[in-house]
Amino acid sequence: MAGLAAALIFASPVSAATLVDAMSWAYTNNPQLNAARAALRATDEDVPRARSGYRPSVFANADAGIDYSDSSSSGSSTSYPRGIGVTIEQPLFLGFRTKNSVKAAETAVLAGRESLRSTEQDVLLDAVAAFMDVAQAQAIVSLRSQNLDFLREQVRASNDRLNVGEGTRTDVAQTNARLSLGVSDYSAAVATLAAANATYQMVVGRAPDTIGAVKSVDGLIPRTLDAALSLGHINHPAIIAANYNIDIASFNVKVIEGEFLPRVTLEGDVSHRDGSQQGATDSASIVGRFSVPIYQAGEPDARARQAKETLSQRRIEHDLARDQVRQAVVATWSSLEAAKAQISAADDQVSAQQLVLSGVTEERNVGQRTTLDVLDSQQDLIEARVSQVTARRNRVVAAYSVLAAVGNLGAAKLRLAVQLYNPKEHHRQVRDKWGGLRTPDGR
Repeated sequence: MAGLAAALIFASPVSAATLVDAMSWAYTNNPQLNAARAALRATDEDVPRARSGYRPSVFANADAGIDYSDSSSSGSSTSYPRGIGVTIEQPLFLGFRTKNSVKAAETAVLAGRESLRSTEQDVLLDAVAAFMDVAQAQAIVSLRSQNLDFLREQVRASNDRLNVGEGTRTDVAQTNARLSLGVSDYSAAVATLAAANATYQMVVGRAPDTIGAVKSVDGLIPRTLDAALSLGHINHPAIIAANYNIDIASFNVKVIEGEFLPRVTLEGDVSHRDGSQQGATDSASIVGRFSVPIYQAGEPDARARQAKETLSQRRIEHDLARDQVRQAVVATWSSLEAAKAQISAADDQVSAQQLVLSGVTEERNVGQRTTLDVLDSQQDLIEARVSQVTARRNRVVAAYSVLAAVGNLGAAKLRLAVQLYNPKEHHRQVRDKWGGLRTPDGR
């Protein structure tokens, strides 16, 4: 229904860009969305960083120097000591910090995916609004242009009637004044269209073409407000991300508390030295090291208390996210219902104003109405048509806004003809990497 209604107002050639096209281009090209994907890939790298706590650290070392000595008994001597070695340190127990750090990092990835989904919703909704703003602006420019044609004809007719003695100079002045107002309205409409085109290009990634069909999403919208609220509380990425953020904060508390537990490491060292008076020597050692923190100047204590306060903050933010989602669902649902009512009223108003203009024009021709009555009726008709265009634009945007408010505005849900970005792929590529400076795409 929404697609049909929009097509009636925003008529265009079959080859024109559709709303689905605009959303598909935005999904692929929008810099805000691509930046969010890059940010998630950076978050993925926190997992191998955390898992590095299970792995050994290996260092190679070398030294060289000059040793000079001068003794009254043995005289002077010079030697050139030098050596090479390898040291390995393997953590065995770090107070469960590595385990909890890995869990925190993995959960942060899940939260990041929900944040990416939220950004995707925002970008797609921006694309819908930009598309419909261009459609609305193009339609209003067309209406204002038609109004100018009508007013120019009225100016010509008023001058003709004045020349044959059937009109007055007042009629001519009134039509000229209304024509000037029409020119002003047309210029403002053109400026609005230019701004809408610029916004469209920023969001979608290309300049707007002729606007085409609008895809209806009524089938994806819950049937009732209560159903929409329930779906939003379960499905909205902001709420899901807030849940993950609580888990992350909880793991971070455990990581800091692990600093108060014993630390066990295994250290190995292999070295070769020569150039000294004692000759060449080789050595190797393996040392198990056990340490227990007793007092650390109170710094980890403060961080532990801070982490617990952050955990409380995340729980409050979860409640806030639920409230915000509820508010968004109710607001967008109300806007959609209002837009539906406004369309019906605007359609009735346009039909009535068309009859009024036709009747007033006929009455003016037989001397029962004035030119000013005709001009007022034309202005009322134009404004009614502008209201009709605006109501249809609001109807489409409100429908997609409801879809976003319940967490269902995504490329997969809309079945856009795009290659879907899979955030799991990069995570799988880097999760178990032991080294390497290049990213999976070769940078």
